[in-house]
Amino acid sequence: MNRRFTSGVASLVMVALITLSLSQMALAEHAWGNYHWARTANPFTVKVVDSNTSDWNSFLGAAVSDWDSSRVMNVVTEAGDDAQRIRKRCPMVAGKIRSCNATYGYNGWLGLASINISGGVHITQATSKMNDSYLASGYSATNKQHVMCQEIGHGFGLGHQDESGADLGTCMDYSNDLGNPDPNAHDFAQLETIYTHLDSTTTLGFAITGLNPFDDPDAKYKWGALVRQSANGRVSTYVVDHGSGNFTVRHVLWTEEFAERCQGCDHRFDH
Repeated sequence: MNRRFTSGVASLVMVALITLSLSQMALAEHAWGNYHWARTANPFTVKVVDSNTSDWNSFLGAAVSDWDSSRVMNVVTEAGDDAQRIRKRCPMVAGKIRSCNATYGYNGWLGLASINISGGVHITQATSKMNDSYLASGYSATNKQHVMCQEIGHGFGLGHQDESGADLGTCMDYSNDLGNPDPNAHDFAQLETIYTHLDSTTTLGFAITGLNPFDDPDAKYKWGALVRQSANGRVSTYVVDHGSGNFTVRHVLWTEEFAERCQGCDHRFDH
C-alpha cells in the first residue's frame, strides 16, 4: 500500500479516536480525554513557569495555590522569561506548564490551553495563554481569575464540568459571567480519578522532538482538526497529529460575542 496513503489513514484514525473519546466524555466526569502526566508516584510535582507580566502574577499565584490543594499533586511556580517576545509565542517547556499573557489580537479567544501528548495519553508539556487584547479592559479581576484557573486546570488533564453555560461554581465551567475564580470539590475528585494509577516512567521532563520552538506555536492555521465544539460555540477543541502517537491538543475559550456571531463556524478562519 502507498506509504503516504497509509500515513494519511493513520492520522484520520487517530483524530477519529480522539473525537470519539471527547464526544463520549460524560459531563459528570470531566477529564480532558484520558490525558495525564506520566509519573511513578503520588503526589508528584508540576511546575508552572511564570511568563506573565507583573499585573497577572497575583492571578497565577492564586490559581497555583488553589490547584496545589490537590492530594495527588504539588503545584509550584517557577520564574520564567516574561519578555514580550517570549510571552507572544509562549513556547512550551519540557515537563512543565508555561503560563503567559499578551495582546494576542482581537481574534475571538480569551484563553487558550495547549498540551503535547506522547504515547496517545501522556502529557509532556503544556501552555496556558490569556489574551490581554480583551482581558486588559472590560473584564473584572474575578473574570481574569476564572480564565487563569481554567487554563491552568486544562494543563493537568481536566476538561469542563459542563459545556451548556450553566454555573456550577467552578472555574472549570464556562458560565457566561466567568464568575467562579476557584476549582470546586468535584475538580479535585476528578484529579484523584485521573491520577489513580501509576506509570512505569515519567513525562515530567520529557520533550516531543521535531517541533519548531521559534515559530508561533499557536497560530490558528496550526490548530489542526476541529474535533469538538460546544453547542453554543464558546469552547472548541483542535488536534494536530504529529505521528507515532504524538499529538497536540488545543482547547480554546471564545468570547461570548464572538461565539454568538459565529455559530457553527470553524473558528480558525471565521473572524
